[in-house]
Amino acid sequence: MVKPKIILISIAAIIPIASASVWVFISEKHAAQEARAKFFGTSQDYPTSGGEKMKIEW
Repeated sequence: MVKPKIILISIAAIIPIASASVWVFISEKHAAQEARAKFFGTSQDYPTSGGEKMKIEW
C-alpha cells in the first residue's frame, strides 16, 4: 500500500518540475532570439528623400 503512494507522490512532484524546466528553457531561448535580432537586425525604414545625387564617373 505504501509503494503506490510513493509512486504517485513522485509522479506528482516530477510533472511540475519538468514543466517548469521546459518553460524556463523556452523563455530563455526566446530572450536570446530577441537579443540576437536586436543586435544583428537592420532597420526596416529606408528613407529615400534628401541625400546626395549619384555622381556618374565615366
